[in-house]
Amino acid sequence: MAQFPTVTADELRRMLSLNQKVNVVDIRPTEERSEWFIPGSIHFDAYERLKKHDPSALDLINLDKNVPIVTVCAGGKTSLIAAEILREKGYNASSLLNGMKGWSLSWNTAFRKFDGFEIWQVRRTGKGCLSYIISSNKEALIVDASLPVEVYADMINGENLKVKYVLDTHIHADHLSRSRELAKYFNAPFYLPKNKKVQFEYGQIVNGLEFKIGNTLLKSMATPGHTTESTSFYIENEVLFTGDTLFTNAIGRPDLKSNAEETRQKAHLLFQSLQFMLSFPDSVLVLPGHANKPIEFDNKMVMTTIGEAKENIHMLKQGENDFVNSVLNKIPPSPANFLTIIEKNIEGDYSGVNPLELEAGANRCAI
Repeated sequence: MAQFPTVTADELRRMLSLNQKVNVVDIRPTEERSEWFIPGSIHFDAYERLKKHDPSALDLINLDKNVPIVTVCAGGKTSLIAAEILREKGYNASSLLNGMKGWSLSWNTAFRKFDGFEIWQVRRTGKGCLSYIISSNKEALIVDASLPVEVYADMINGENLKVKYVLDTHIHADHLSRSRELAKYFNAPFYLPKNKKVQFEYGQIVNGLEFKIGNTLLKSMATPGHTTESTSFYIENEVLFTGDTLFTNAIGRPDLKSNAEETRQKAHLLFQSLQFMLSFPDSVLVLPGHANKPIEFDNKMVMTTIGEAKENIHMLKQGENDFVNSVLNKIPPSPANFLTIIEKNIEGDYSGVNPLELEAGANRCAI
């Protein structure tokens, strides 16, 4: 097969961020597509026919030939065949290098200004992970970093901010934490909820610990359930950073690396944590640690409010026993490689790890 152009995930990310015209054609099977996809992409299930090098596999595609096409598959091989066929039909087609595995590290942002502080939501759209930069009077802290250090460094330096703290809400199971590495880069302390698992030194977050940046105070609040150490951060009457405890339309799962009895116990803890959150004013914004679908390049925060969560998430209306039973009956398949990811985050040593391989797969943190 002749060598045809490829586009890197970062190049495609920039095109989408700048709202440039491009047709992203996803040729994967429907089942794979349903797990995760690129926002705005067009699905055309031709995978099996393309693997057989069927030249008519894409005959039904009828797109504007003045708009470039980027073909997408899981790993970037079959999409090369698709790009070749489309170029023979007169399209300016390229293949996404490393496919959806490469796209896993793609990101976009949303920004919101409040009275006295600002928040950047850094959205790993290729995985659904949400991290945050909060600043006040040019002092900043970062929560749940899931992307390479340079992503945050470029944003921090571009805004001329000084990083005062780097925090994680819990020991993550679906992605490698970049927070410790980020703290070293900025020569800032790294804080993690107190636990007996991790094998490196860190600042211990205990219930009620306060982090002050500029004129803004974040208060830590123990919200166990997803994990035993799960913690949320609260800017009074304004914002609640909920980690993997409460999402915009779902709740966290309590079962990862737990047996049946431990899962049940954690489900009870989750109920209690969520009830505690629901006691906050209805107007408080909920900024979660994940989204359960690909995040658009639209600069709109992935968020809800306490009042909207009460109204829209059915399980939050249940009593404790019904809630626990519902949780146990709705647990989804475990994320790929979650045991290895947890162990790596406990060790704090990521040498020899290929994030594209280890973190590949759909986001499955919610119920």
